[in-house]
Order: sequence, then C-alpha cells, then structure tokens
Amino acid sequence: MSVRNSDRFIFAYNRIEKAMEKMSGLIDYMPFSRLIDRTKKGSAVIRKFEDDLRVYANLRNAIVHNRTDVEYAIAEPHDDIVEMIEYIDRELAKPVTVGQMFRRKVHTLKSTDTLLMGLELIRKQKFNQIPLYRNSEFVGLVTANGITYWLADEYPDGVISGEMPLLIDIYYYEKKKNTYRFISQDLSVYEAEEYFKKAMSQGKRIEALLITPTGNSSEKLLGIITPADLLKID
Repeated sequence: MSVRNSDRFIFAYNRIEKAMEKMSGLIDYMPFSRLIDRTKKGSAVIRKFEDDLRVYANLRNAIVHNRTDVEYAIAEPHDDIVEMIEYIDRELAKPVTVGQMFRRKVHTLKSTDTLLMGLELIRKQKFNQIPLYRNSEFVGLVTANGITYWLADEYPDGVISGEMPLLIDIYYYEKKKNTYRFISQDLSVYEAEEYFKKAMSQGKRIEALLITPTGNSSEKLLGIITPADLLKID
C-alpha cells in the first residue's frame, strides 16, 4: 500500500520541525513560525526556503486540525508540494556543499603570461574571469571588463600595435579589484548564493567565489562559482 501524500507531507514537516528545535536548543514547545524566526539567522537553508515553510505551516494545520478519522485528510498535497518539502527536509539534514556541486578544474594563468594567452583561454573555455597568480600567490581576477578598459585606454583609436602586454599589466586596469571571495569547500550552496545577493543589495558585484579546502587563498583552487552558476542552485 502506497503512502499518501498527506502522510509524506506530515512526516517531512515533523522532521523539519524537530531539526529547527534542535538548532534553536529549545526544550519547551514553540510554534513553527517562531521557530523559523529563531533559526533562520543561523541557517542559510531556512532563509532560502522561509516563504515555502510558512506556507507549509498553514497547509499542515489544515491537514491535522481538520482530520476526523485516521484514513481521512481534508487536503492531499500535490506531488510537487510533497517533493519540495521532502527536498527541504533533506537539505536541512545535509545541505549540498559548494565542493560537491562546483568542484572542477580551474584554469589559472601567471602574472607573466601574455594577454594573448588570456584571450585564448577566454575563447576556448567561454568564461570571463581568470584567476591570476604570481608564483604561488594569488593576485586577483583578470576579467573581460579589465581587458576592455585596457584596450580603451591604450588604443583609443582602435588600432592595436606594439608589444603584447602581460596579464599583470591588464590587471592594473581592473576598476574594482576586490570582486572575489575565497570560500571553504564545505560551505553550503545556499550560503554561497547569499554572497552574491548580499553584494548586489549593497550595490556591489562579486565576479567569482573561489573554492579551496578551507577558504584560505594560499590553498589549491578546487573550483569556482560565477554569477551565471546561480542557476544551478535555483
């Protein structure tokens, strides 16, 4: 006999409620909506799905408080609702990390490499941010915008001539150099998403999140997250 959607919904709802109670350190009962308020400050998952959870609280009350028989439920949630609350339950128990979702080979270049090498990398790999290193020390990001600013300043007439510049020369034309953050591979994808959203709310822009084992810039790059990658999170 298959489990009804209403039962699956309540099971997941109860697990989420227990998880929030544990996170908040509560011993006494607290309403679900107040649990959300109490735990969202410390949980990116709760912040991400706050609106959904508040809607689910109303649905849960409709199912539970109007039940007059073990076999009767006034509402049977749609499959997508049940799948979503079960997804939130799983994510709250064990969120997907940036290391799991975005670990990949990161193409980097040296400060002494030429602009031509940077352009070739952009053309082949189809990305606009190049992590730049001086020996083993991270320097910053060379971006398509930085290259454009260099061209506009050095060759205002549109004619390029002379010696091919080094990428470190291009880097000096980056208008905003602090457009990246180093993050740990164990950071949840929802916390990573909030880096971009917070910067945007402050009128700033994060070009990339650079993933290392513990978030230290001296460690090996394990992956990179750009604004375009946010689609994978949503």
